[in-house]
Amino acid sequence: MPHEPVRLHAVTVRRGPRTVLHRTDAHFDAGTVTVVAGANGSGKSTLLEAVAGTLPTAEGRVSGTTPGRVAHVAQTVPDPGPPLTVRATVTMGRWGALPWWRPLGRRDRDLVDEQLHRLELADLADRPLAELSGGQRQRTLVATGLAQRAPVLLVDEPTAGVDARSLRLVLDALAAEAQRGVVVVHAAHDPAALASADRVLTLHDGALH
Repeated sequence: MPHEPVRLHAVTVRRGPRTVLHRTDAHFDAGTVTVVAGANGSGKSTLLEAVAGTLPTAEGRVSGTTPGRVAHVAQTVPDPGPPLTVRATVTMGRWGALPWWRPLGRRDRDLVDEQLHRLELADLADRPLAELSGGQRQRTLVATGLAQRAPVLLVDEPTAGVDARSLRLVLDALAAEAQRGVVVVHAAHDPAALASADRVLTLHDGALH
């Protein structure tokens, strides 16, 4: 069953003295994949962080994103990255989805395994994240977000600099989440990502078009 849509109501976001989003209105429907496009520095990451609640809005508000309802996948991790294996990284998605007092159960471990297979990472499960290629690392980060099973999935540039196989796996996984009724929003400028989206919104001069 589709979840509640996410809406931006006249949202303004500033980074220091610069206004990155200016009184922006938008809606992101459940059961669809929406791509936010735009030039580098146009504010794509800022918009996702505002929706996720990790960056405060100067004006306006975001609705449909109550605490624990959003999985937010950053574009990358700092090199050389945390000393975690692929499996441990994806498992972190389940820890974020559970109350602090509840241990991981069989269902949680099964969900982790499901995402590892889905993104063709099972054979890399015991490899340190820092040793992966760019495409493998992006797939791991996406798998971590998928493991949360959140009603809202935000992914920052999941197809940037990846090989063709990783591109297809990531786009297929995002489409499958939308089919489950999830609100899926990701930033992208890759032609294949734009072509596969249900909607494309472009950021220009701090506003979505």
